[in-house]
Amino acid sequence: MKKRPVELVVLSDVHLGTYGCHAKELVKYLKSIKPKEVVLNGDIIDIWQFSKRYWPKSHMKVVKIIMKWVADGVKVHYVVGNHDEMLRKFLGFQLGSFSIVNKVVLEVNGKKAWMFHGDVFDLTMQHSKWIAKLGATGYDMLILLNRAINYFSKKMGKGPVSMSKKIKNSVKSAVKFINDFEQIAADIAIDNVYDYVVCGHIHQPEIKEITTDKGKVTYLNSGDWIENLTSLEFNKGAWRLYHYMDDVAVIDKDDSQYETTEDILDKNQLFKNLVEEFQLLASVGDK
Repeated sequence: MKKRPVELVVLSDVHLGTYGCHAKELVKYLKSIKPKEVVLNGDIIDIWQFSKRYWPKSHMKVVKIIMKWVADGVKVHYVVGNHDEMLRKFLGFQLGSFSIVNKVVLEVNGKKAWMFHGDVFDLTMQHSKWIAKLGATGYDMLILLNRAINYFSKKMGKGPVSMSKKIKNSVKSAVKFINDFEQIAADIAIDNVYDYVVCGHIHQPEIKEITTDKGKVTYLNSGDWIENLTSLEFNKGAWRLYHYMDDVAVIDKDDSQYETTEDILDKNQLFKNLVEEFQLLASVGDK
């Protein structure tokens, strides 16, 4: 399969090291493209929930592909997020074409694009980090439970469902948080005369123009590789949201009708870990 050239790729919220990460699908996507420049816009490795007991080969393959890009001279900007905030002690680090930054401003087709993760707008992150971490554990458990449900749903010939999406779309406070997040990002970008503001963090893929009485800006969010399996791509003068589930050629590539030993082991471990995580959360709630 011939690799598709892309001028700029923005990925965020991959959460390597968690059970919800769709690393196998991400590997297929990364192998299908040939980027000139890459922005890893936060929460690529989930250091908050990192566990030695869970680091499948597919998660390591993602890292290896990115390292291969760096070795080949592809510019890779690692923008630190909240789940990988430990990397902030290395801000300013640069090795060849790889750099670790808090934010990055790039010229894209003659326009200024301001890129950062977005956790700076999250009040829970600023004032009650322990609640945010507890919420992250609960979210990961919900994704685990969702995978288990979808596994049996597929066996019964039914389609997949996203419990977390339904919850977010039905809870007014969650919808308000997303709208406020987008508006705040847009307001600051307009004040600083940026043409694009590119974020991650809220796992909500989006491209839209936001207009205020002070001006307008294009707001973009790269989504995630937990639920949406999306990225942002800029090529030939235009932005687009890439959706893995719509890319039939990539999905079908190298797929086997049989499960590998790793798949079977992962599935058995997943159910065991699901029970353990529920027990852990219950013990935290009792304290």
